[in-house]
Amino acid sequence: MEKTVQKWGNSLAIRIPKSFAAETHLEYGSRIELSVVDKHLVIKPLPPDKKYHLDNLLADITDFNVHREVDFGGTEGRELL
Repeated sequence: MEKTVQKWGNSLAIRIPKSFAAETHLEYGSRIELSVVDKHLVIKPLPPDKKYHLDNLLADITDFNVHREVDFGGTEGRELL
């Protein structure tokens, strides 16, 4: 498919056709890696950032990896307890 490079501010841009985006699972906000290989522009989709949920993080705490309580000493100044 032939496309035309457009100007977008001080950068150059191309539009990715909907069919290409669907086939490569790209959507608005997707992360990509750009590189040049043998003078060819290569666009590679990256996996989405891992989403962390508190319930899952807490479920992973065991007696082996739990952090001990840290004693920072008594109050000094105007701390509220």
